Amino acid sequence: MRSLLVPVLALPLWCGCASPAPGAAASAALPASAPQEPAAPTEAVAAAPADGELALWRDPLFQQRFAESYLSEVDVEPPPLVDDEHDAMQEVLELRAANRLDEAIARMRERATPTANAVFDLTLAKLLLERERIAEATAAYQAAVEKHPKFRRAWNDLGLIHYRQGDHRAAARAFGRVVELGGGSPMVYGLLGFALANVDDPLGAESAFRLASMLDPATADWRMGLAHSLLKQRRFAEAVSLFGALIEAQPERGDLWLRQAQAYLGMNETRKAAENLELLDRLGQATVESLDTLGNIYVNDDLPDLAASAYERAIAKDAAGGGLTIALRAAKAFAARGATDETRRMLARLDAAPADRLDAATKKEVLWLRARLAIADGGGEEEARVLGEIVAMDPLDGGALIQLGQYHARRGDIEQAVFQYERAAALPAFEADAKVRHAQLLVGQGKYGDALPLLRRAQTLQPRDNIRQYLEQVERAAQAR
Repeated sequence: MRSLLVPVLALPLWCGCASPAPGAAASAALPASAPQEPAAPTEAVAAAPADGELALWRDPLFQQRFAESYLSEVDVEPPPLVDDEHDAMQEVLELRAANRLDEAIARMRERATPTANAVFDLTLAKLLLERERIAEATAAYQAAVEKHPKFRRAWNDLGLIHYRQGDHRAAARAFGRVVELGGGSPMVYGLLGFALANVDDPLGAESAFRLASMLDPATADWRMGLAHSLLKQRRFAEAVSLFGALIEAQPERGDLWLRQAQAYLGMNETRKAAENLELLDRLGQATVESLDTLGNIYVNDDLPDLAASAYERAIAKDAAGGGLTIALRAAKAFAARGATDETRRMLARLDAAPADRLDAATKKEVLWLRARLAIADGGGEEEARVLGEIVAMDPLDGGALIQLGQYHARRGDIEQAVFQYERAAALPAFEADAKVRHAQLLVGQGKYGDALPLLRRAQTLQPRDNIRQYLEQVERAAQAR
């Protein structure tokens, strides 16, 4: 039950600050399962298929790439423009230089025919991008790579435009083609890593980020992406180490402390995670979620006072929700652990909220918490008052009726206790428990025979070993009488 109180950090997609590359998807970090010994390979598993059995040979895409391999590996540009094509291109570029962009687009459309050089389609796409006509530009880039499949510049631009549109799967394919054609620059590898991360391929993203980091070690975004991919693969120790190196270089970046805390949680190093989250708050970069998680860590570590402080800071930051959800959940957690002072602190936060912000279900849960506090303080009239409010709000709350019956039974008001037990017993979901309580009241009065039918009915409705044993004891007592 304790471990359920520490939720995974619910964080938005990370985006690096130093690089133009967009962010990669962050992953929720959960404790990794214990490693298992690999199974011994069987003869069938160990046997490799013969070359003739590989489906790869029959793959149309492989056959296309194999046919292209006969072309020159440096043939990543279409054939040079001939005289009339060169003149047409020069005219379009002059129109563009004169800021007559629409005329340039119209003239280029005339030249970018299905049989024209792919350079015209590329130029048209770039002109269309300047007008933010994304769909048309994408179609022009696609036409360019269909005419000249090794057109590396077009593949690169196509990857960028797909990434910009959020089509990460298509972006990954385009950037992968750029790499295949020898265009493995740090930017291409880095964007390929982000695209793969966004389509939930952390292993592929890791490989791309490692290459980007190797070629461009000065750009922290690539190592950030690498750390995220390790986090997604549950390789928490490696992620902690890499985030640590990044923190040394940029200690003011709260997102680094936050992600390292997430990795520490994956390793079950909750105290270290708490240190990171506290430091994040001192940097002034804490969020509602990070402080809420900090409170959960402290609750699990039986540090209720520190937990309440973290929750109160989270509530203060939760301008949109008013902190009501956090306060209620925290109050319930404290009440379950008997931390009455901290429970009252959270209830005070709920009391401070406008009445219209609390729905009926929340108000009822708050009343139940107050009833638990009243019982912890020895019961008395406060307990009866709160339970009465619950029943007035919801006459079908059998739990409150049973609790109210127990209150009257403790005070010796047998008639009122029986009345509340019978009201609860009329509700099918609470009949078994209500009859057991009623029977216990009768047994306390020595009325064993009267208690037996109630216990038998309760055991028929909801068989339980402890009730069966209690029933047997009451039967023996009745026989002895």
